[in-house]
Amino acid sequence: MNMNGIIAKKRDGYKLTEEEIRFFVNGYTRGDIPDYQASALLMAIYIRGLDEEEIFVLTDAMRYSGEVNDLSDIPGIKVDKHSTGGVGDKTSLIIAPIAASYGVPIAKMSGRGLGFTGGTVDKMESIPGFRTSLSQEDFMNQVKDTGIAIIGQTSEVAPADKKLYALRDVTATVGNVGLITSSIMSKKLASGSDAILLDVKCGDGSFMKTEEAASELAALMVKVGTMAGKRMAAIISDMGSPLGYAVGNSLEIIEVMETLKGYGPKDLVEIAMVLAGGMIYLGGKADSFEEGKKMAEVAIENGQALEKFREFVKAQGGNPDIVDDYTLLPEATFSVPVEADRDGYVANLFAEKTGLASQQAGAGRATKEEEIDMAAGIYLGKKPGDEVRRGDYLAMVYGNNIAKVKAAAASLKEAFVISDEMPEKQPLIKKTIGL
Repeated sequence: MNMNGIIAKKRDGYKLTEEEIRFFVNGYTRGDIPDYQASALLMAIYIRGLDEEEIFVLTDAMRYSGEVNDLSDIPGIKVDKHSTGGVGDKTSLIIAPIAASYGVPIAKMSGRGLGFTGGTVDKMESIPGFRTSLSQEDFMNQVKDTGIAIIGQTSEVAPADKKLYALRDVTATVGNVGLITSSIMSKKLASGSDAILLDVKCGDGSFMKTEEAASELAALMVKVGTMAGKRMAAIISDMGSPLGYAVGNSLEIIEVMETLKGYGPKDLVEIAMVLAGGMIYLGGKADSFEEGKKMAEVAIENGQALEKFREFVKAQGGNPDIVDDYTLLPEATFSVPVEADRDGYVANLFAEKTGLASQQAGAGRATKEEEIDMAAGIYLGKKPGDEVRRGDYLAMVYGNNIAKVKAAAASLKEAFVISDEMPEKQPLIKKTIGL
């Protein structure tokens, strides 16, 4: 078997066999196949596409290119959740304690942020003392003891995806739905949970700009996960504007705790209840998705989710006193307001521009090696549909570098669109699959 033949076969639009796909993935991961041949095949796949069977085999080969977590020693149905990324998306840290408070085991690996999207790992690391790296034994024991552990993605999980994604990023082959599916699902399947809930974003602040594209990706990921023997479900949600009011690491941790205390923003609470309800249902603790949603609401009302969050923070070395004293979190030295320059209504607040402004303030990174300012970020004062007067506070930008904060505030102003008419409200949850 040789790469020239495999490249030519896909170039001409033919289906690749399981043996050919595994030959490529294993060979490239080992370093036996050079970048130029892998790039050629990726471009052929990008143009010609993959069918469902090819996507499953590619995902499976990438899944088994490294360590695959065995969570069988943890009692119960282990449930994982994955978001395709967004601005202000801190739902994992809300829904995981909710589900865990009902006995759904959460053994989750999460990623860091890159560019304008925030990463769960970075947010957790803004908590003093919090450890995002645990040994496998400690990880398993924590889930058994507290019902929840969230750590950073290790390099041993799906190393083929890491190599292939880096190559796709520089060869203009990222945007193929089959390659996106295999990239996401190889890591999720290798993480070892029994059920996976997907939050696939659409709109300005997401990779999939339309509901149709997001729906196609969600359906394909659900299909691949089901073929792998997992219980799957997905929601399609809007990311045209930031989720909640806080964008930035410590700011988002505060909003997580406010939400768990029952004071969360309406949009964040809405999606959190849907996702938490889905996790409770997939975890076998509710007979229906609707019952799961009601149980999620109760977990907020009676405080059990907040106590589970406190327990989770303490178990991973973080200071649980942050729940009662937000000043223990990183605080910014500087703040610069963004004000409205006319009367009207906020017609739009572009998520991507907001995320880029937050990154500019120091809350995100342009490269994986870049240090981030845990206190930097944005707190929104107005959202789409809100009425404003000239001079009203639209947002506050925070950070520890005044030049960066001022530049970010100037950029953020461009994210707000103010018009004379109130915009039509758009649904946050577009559709669900398998719930």
